[in-house]
Amino acid sequence: MALDTLKNPSLFQKQAFIGGQWLDTGKDFAVYNPANGDKVADVVDCGRDETDQAIQAAKQAFYEGWGQSLAEERHALLMKWAQLMDDHREDLATILTTEQGKPISEARSEIGACVKTTSWMAEEARRIDGEIPPTFKTDERYLVLRQPVGVCAAITPWNFPASMITRKIAPALAAGCTIILKPSEETPLVALALVKLAEQAGFPKGVINIITTNDSSSVGKALCESPDVRKISFTGSTEVGRILYRQSGDTIKKISLELGGNAPFIIFDDADLERAVQQTIGAKFRNAGQTCICANRIFVHENIMDDYTKKLKEAVEDLTLGNGLDEKTTLGPLINEQGHKKVSGLTKDALDNGAELVTGGENSDQGKLFFQPTILKNLNTDMKIFREEIFGPVAALYPFKDEADVIKQANDTHYGLAGYAYTKDLGRAIRVGERLEYGMVGINVPVVSNSAIPFGGVKQSGLGREGSHWGVEEYVELKYVCLGGIDD
Repeated sequence: MALDTLKNPSLFQKQAFIGGQWLDTGKDFAVYNPANGDKVADVVDCGRDETDQAIQAAKQAFYEGWGQSLAEERHALLMKWAQLMDDHREDLATILTTEQGKPISEARSEIGACVKTTSWMAEEARRIDGEIPPTFKTDERYLVLRQPVGVCAAITPWNFPASMITRKIAPALAAGCTIILKPSEETPLVALALVKLAEQAGFPKGVINIITTNDSSSVGKALCESPDVRKISFTGSTEVGRILYRQSGDTIKKISLELGGNAPFIIFDDADLERAVQQTIGAKFRNAGQTCICANRIFVHENIMDDYTKKLKEAVEDLTLGNGLDEKTTLGPLINEQGHKKVSGLTKDALDNGAELVTGGENSDQGKLFFQPTILKNLNTDMKIFREEIFGPVAALYPFKDEADVIKQANDTHYGLAGYAYTKDLGRAIRVGERLEYGMVGINVPVVSNSAIPFGGVKQSGLGREGSHWGVEEYVELKYVCLGGIDD
């Protein structure tokens, strides 16, 4: 097994971490490698009791010190955690690929993103300040403070099981909040490894807690309904996001939701075609198409559709399917049978309703969770594949005639996370960027996320933002203090 080669075997944790202690529950669940079906580990299965323990541990840690900690202290610990991630990047990437399946090169990049996010948020800890508004009375002064929300819960997905953790935990810690992490049951091992490094960094007991569970709905419900948890941050499907939103209603807690997407990828006839083709590969096939900001509907101007399709076919057929631990692999498996069934079902529905298969479209002999990189054309807006998030390596091509036409089609969705457009016309770039109803728009670029920008969507793609100083704002509350009797 690949994990036998870890330079730091202590990162291969299988227990939950609550109140500074690694613990068993007497129950466990299995984690499998999607590339070959091998069991990677049996991980501790937590329930309602352990969730309540984690909430109380986080509450105690917040009120007994962390909530009043100095910004410089939080900065130093976050920087040390980031350094430890960097020092153990190869081990973390190996764990990530083994349980999630993505190519090892992508896993290394994801760990690199964790390092950047954590170190960025460490600096933001020093910049959480307040204001002194003008006074309206000579004997009064007004203070506006930014204070930590309190106990927070982070529920993270399997597709980016490391970077989604640091994007939630790092700003929470920078603000002075304590955290309870519930990673996906598909990919808990890299989450446990990150928490092990946090323990080594020296965070006080109870500041960071992790609950591993195969009963996500019960644990999520407990976190949402607890009055002691003042903030929920979730990345995942829109369907689950709706449930968590409703469950959090009675306690009126802050909530951030980063949900599904249906990203348009628009290529105008004046675009740099070679650039557009190469960057389609990254925008569509990264992580086997299992990203929320993935190019889901590729709109190509009818004048260049044939040329674009030919060049894209050549690029797609150069992709190499395989086990992500093989350095030659550029496309890994889908995460599970449910995901594979969805991708194959959407492909079949499109073909049954008149779509043309350019390449791929079948299962791969690499294993039961592999799906060939696929291109479909002659699609229309009535097909399921237009409405639903594909979450797989299928490039769906749609022709368009003009700018107004494609903007209308691109916005014809309940989702609004990310959109992309390729053009050399500056005026068009500005118009399209403003008119696309998405929280993030990339013009001539396929990747829009980094530590310095506010990541998030509109419409049914979510609430709130992650990253940058706007992401820190999600973990603070404003408090107004009126000081009287100044001239007494």
